[in-house]
Amino acid sequence: MNNDTIFALSSAHGKSGVAVIRISGQNLIDLAKQIIFSPSGGVRHSRRGVEPRHAYFTNLKDDNGDLIDQCIAIYFNAPYSFTGEDIIEIHSHGSPAVINKIFEFLRNHGCRIANRGEFSRRAFYNNKMDLTDVDGLIALLDAQTDKQRQSALRSLTGHDSIIYNNWRESMIEISAYSAAILDYADDELPKNIDKKILNKTKKLLEEIKSSLSQSRASRAIQNGFNIVLVGKTNVGKSSIFNKLVGSNRAIVSSIAGTTRDVVSQQIDIDGYLVNLSDTAGIRQSRNKIEKIGIERTHNEIENADLILYVYNEMPQELKTDGITIINKSDLLKSKTSKRVIYTSVKNNTGFDKLLKTIKEKMHELMGNGESKLAINERTYELLNESVSELQSALDKYDGNYDIFAEHVRRAGDAIGKILGVITTNEIADMTFQRLCLGK
Repeated sequence: MNNDTIFALSSAHGKSGVAVIRISGQNLIDLAKQIIFSPSGGVRHSRRGVEPRHAYFTNLKDDNGDLIDQCIAIYFNAPYSFTGEDIIEIHSHGSPAVINKIFEFLRNHGCRIANRGEFSRRAFYNNKMDLTDVDGLIALLDAQTDKQRQSALRSLTGHDSIIYNNWRESMIEISAYSAAILDYADDELPKNIDKKILNKTKKLLEEIKSSLSQSRASRAIQNGFNIVLVGKTNVGKSSIFNKLVGSNRAIVSSIAGTTRDVVSQQIDIDGYLVNLSDTAGIRQSRNKIEKIGIERTHNEIENADLILYVYNEMPQELKTDGITIINKSDLLKSKTSKRVIYTSVKNNTGFDKLLKTIKEKMHELMGNGESKLAINERTYELLNESVSELQSALDKYDGNYDIFAEHVRRAGDAIGKILGVITTNEIADMTFQRLCLGK
């Protein structure tokens, strides 16, 4: 990590009422004074110095004394800041011209524009965050639903770090006692230490496996729950899709095969992000474009968390891996089956029940509970690595604690990589590059 003074726009790009420009570096008190006590028209009583965490209203001027903007400036002294370094925040008017002029001022005073995620990288290296906190920050910035917000905040505020640190400390303790068994006589060790080590390892293994088993729920919260409408041509899939989305997103026509590609829309159902897809009707077709659409339908089915099977009459055999919908039910003479949902777009019936059933099915498929951890692709792989090492320690145990301790140590290293305690530059780079400028 270098010692450059960096800056970036931390608020949204484009015209806005207020823009927040963040500056981070070492010993920024002199720069703070230049900003806050700007020549000829700055804050009065500059001899008192700059008070940390105090909002100063100032006429920010360039080195020629020309007014740039009227701003609010706040100085955060190290280590009591986001990055652990000195930070200055400038709250200016949010026009591009003002922002560019402030950027020019900062460049003239030895600052440079920050790279993606560089503020969070500095916070990480200054022990203000670990990698799970960074994962939580990324998820919070991407959050579109309340469930995503809740999950991200748990990670960002240290919930996940506590769990991972407890696991890692237990693995270090197990490895230490395993090594002690090799170095000390039995009468110098705690009673039944070998059984305690094995039992503790088994318990750790089950805890991590349990979290991995709930990773589907975590993925669904973070990336969205994939729901796909499937059926033959002209059964009303697009009409149901539009009804659930709340707009005429898909083309509806009496001509069979109207939908020839996957039409998708993200919606919020019960606080969860849902990726709803309308697919091409499945039938035998010679049309080259329609055949491509049908192939994509099969790909959507493979990646679906929940399939909505749509018919316009009772099928001979009901599917058991999704929800069966009988659409155009206003044309049916009898509606007696309790195993299907009858809908009619024309009469606007059945959709309350359909939405309720979708919610119930989502909770059922996610185990009626949410993962204790926010598991992304990076953490998923490392948790599996830790499980594999703990399993090997138990499977290969034959009274030799040397090999046993090595496997447990490797399991602890995998958890350490999740936290960033034991990491490589590649892992850290991949994490921080997912952040925007100013974070």
